[in-house]
Amino acid sequence: MARRERRRPLQPGRPRAGIFRRVTPLAPHDAEWIVREAVETGRLEPELAHLIGEHLEAPGIRRAVMEGAAESKRLARGDVVTFSRNVFIPLTNLCRNRCAYCTFAKPPESPEARTYALAEVADMARGGVRTGCVEALMCLGDKPEAAYRSHRVWLEERGWGSTAEYVVEACRVAFECGLLPHTNAGVLSRREMERLRPWNASMGLMLETTSSRLRGKGMAHQHAPDKEPWARIRMHEEAGELRIPFTSGLLLGIGETPAERIETLLTIRRLDERYGHIQEAIIQPFHPKPATRMRAASSLRDEEVAGWVALARLVLGRGIQVQAPPNLLPGVLELLLRSGVSDWGGVSPVTVDYVNPEAPWPALEELRERTASTGQRLVERLPVHAEYLGRPEFLDPRVRAAALRLADQDGYAAPRQEAA
Repeated sequence: MARRERRRPLQPGRPRAGIFRRVTPLAPHDAEWIVREAVETGRLEPELAHLIGEHLEAPGIRRAVMEGAAESKRLARGDVVTFSRNVFIPLTNLCRNRCAYCTFAKPPESPEARTYALAEVADMARGGVRTGCVEALMCLGDKPEAAYRSHRVWLEERGWGSTAEYVVEACRVAFECGLLPHTNAGVLSRREMERLRPWNASMGLMLETTSSRLRGKGMAHQHAPDKEPWARIRMHEEAGELRIPFTSGLLLGIGETPAERIETLLTIRRLDERYGHIQEAIIQPFHPKPATRMRAASSLRDEEVAGWVALARLVLGRGIQVQAPPNLLPGVLELLLRSGVSDWGGVSPVTVDYVNPEAPWPALEELRERTASTGQRLVERLPVHAEYLGRPEFLDPRVRAAALRLADQDGYAAPRQEAA
C-alpha cells in the first residue's frame, strides 16, 4: 500500500443564512438557462445549486431541473439503468444509535433483536447464489458492543474483539459461497476498512446530511453519536485513501433545510473530486413509521423527491450514479426515470428490505417493463460498478478476479442460470 497522503479533512458545510436570498423569485426562464449551462459543463456550480435548491418547489423550475437531469443522465449513461440482484443479510439489528425515524435497530431485550451466526450467513448466501444473486449486502447497526454488554459477551464467546471483526468473517463466508459482498456497517475506522477490503467489492455509508444541527435536542440524530457529520465525512475520506469503491447518499425529509441538502450533495461531490471513489449516491426519502419519535412527521411529496433526485444529478455531475430505491417510491418510478435516475440499487428475489420491511421490492419483470416504458433498459450490474473493474487499484486482486468472472465484456453482470 502506498504511503498515506495527508490532506486537510473536508468539513461539514455551513451555509450562511440568507446568502442566496433574492428579492424576487427565480424566474423559470432563468432556471432553464442555469440548467442548460450545467448540462453543457457537466455539473451545477455551488452558488447556482443553492439558488435552484431554494426555488425547487416552484413547478416550472422543478420541471426545468428534471428535464436537464434527464439529458445529463442520457449524456453520461445512454439508455442504461442498472440494478444489483442481492441477498440482504442483516448481521445484527443491535445498534448504539437511536435515530428518531428508525425501526431497524432493536435493544437486546426486544423479541425482535437478532444477531446471525456464521452458519446462517452461509445458508442465506447459498440461497442467494441459487436464485442468481451476485451481491451479499451486509447491513447492521453501529457498534452495538459499545452500548450492550450482552453483545460484547456474545462476541467474546466466539473469539471476536468487535462487531467489525465479525463482519470480516461474515464477508469471507459470503465470498467463499460465491457472492460479492458490499458492506454497510455504519461508521468504521480506517483499520476496520482495511480488514474488510480483501473480501468486499464495495462498501458504503449514507452521508445522510452534513448538518450538525440535526444532532441537537429534539432533532432526528440527537441520540445518534455515529451521525456526527465529521465522523461520516472522515470515513468517506479514509475509504477514498484506501481506494474502496464507495456508496454515499442523502436522506430527505428528516428536518434538514434545502441549503443543508445542497451542502450534503456538494460534500459528496468534493469527496469524489478528491479521491475518485464515489460510485453512487442514494437519494432516499424519509417515510414516517409507527412507534418512532418521528411517526407524526410529514414526508416529502413524490414530485418533491423527484425534483431533488434531478437536482442531485446536476450537482453531482455525470461521474456519480444517482440511485433511488424503487421500493420506497413504487408509484412514481417513471417520474424518477425522467428525473435522471441511473440506478435502482439492490433488489432482492430472496430477502426483504430489513430497514424498510413495509416496502416490498418490485418484481424484476415489472421493474424492467416500467424502465422500458421511458425508452430506457434495465441492466443488471455487480455491487462494484463497471468503470471500477478497469481500475485494478480499486479492488483486492482476489475480489477483482471473482468480479471479472461474474461480469460480461461491458463490466455488467453476465447472464447466468439460477440453480434448480
